[in-house]
Amino acid sequence: MTGDPAAHRDRFFAAGDGLSLYFREYLPTGEATLPDILCLPGLARNSKDFDGLARHLAARGHRVVVPDYRGRGRSGRCKNWRDYAPARIVEDIRHLLDIAGLHRLVVIGTSLGGALAMALGVMTPTRLAGVVLNDVGPDVAEGESGAILRYVGQDHPVPDWDSAIAWLRGLMPDLSFTTPGEWRVFAEATFVPGGDGRLHLDWDPAIAQPFARGGASGYDLWALFGSLKPFPLLVVRGGVSRILTEPTFRRMTGEHPSCLSLTLPRIGHAPALTEPPCLEAIEGLLSAVRMRRE
Repeated sequence: MTGDPAAHRDRFFAAGDGLSLYFREYLPTGEATLPDILCLPGLARNSKDFDGLARHLAARGHRVVVPDYRGRGRSGRCKNWRDYAPARIVEDIRHLLDIAGLHRLVVIGTSLGGALAMALGVMTPTRLAGVVLNDVGPDVAEGESGAILRYVGQDHPVPDWDSAIAWLRGLMPDLSFTTPGEWRVFAEATFVPGGDGRLHLDWDPAIAQPFARGGASGYDLWALFGSLKPFPLLVVRGGVSRILTEPTFRRMTGEHPSCLSLTLPRIGHAPALTEPPCLEAIEGLLSAVRMRRE
């Protein structure tokens, strides 16, 4: 239900502290002449979220790499919640770039993944070819991050997939999914069967602790966003998103010299990026990347 397993390769590597980390690698159809693409999920999300987009991009000639951050999906869990700090995740990504041989890449980041994409503009600008920020900006509306951390910070076991879908639809009613099949795929990217016969959230609830305790404060995200000015940029916003507000969205598109932008009406946090307008906008960003290289 979550995509053809043959479409990607399962790969693992050891983080600097020895933790086992997982990523998916989608190989391009035909000769790989286009820039690689790194897709970075949201705070509690994992590589399954990008399966549809990654297969779409691989079919167009891109190699696509999508990690599970530590404590999510098939990556290892940490014994100490402090090891889920944002700095650790950034270091894991920097290690992944070398392991996967990502030398010239476009980064597509959703929510937290977008903040990490901004950090790459500072950390490794020589590798960056372009960026897509999906429903994330340097400012988050007051109170919204707390609401996210409350549900991320505790497990929510359910007896079956129908219950999982019902919980997700109640929690995120403004997603773009319209069919039972789409909601089932999203549920399978969110829950995994446990040894007790119930379905459990596919992340360690302790990942919320560094953020709840201020571990993400002290970063000047507007400065990180400024590091993206030399690169083609696309900013996607859900029209009813409470994470990327309209004023922040306008400031971002105004400050970047060549920013492409897209708003999806009636969609909340976060667009799936497989919506037809998103696919078209991402192709526009990739075309800008190709033109710059030529």
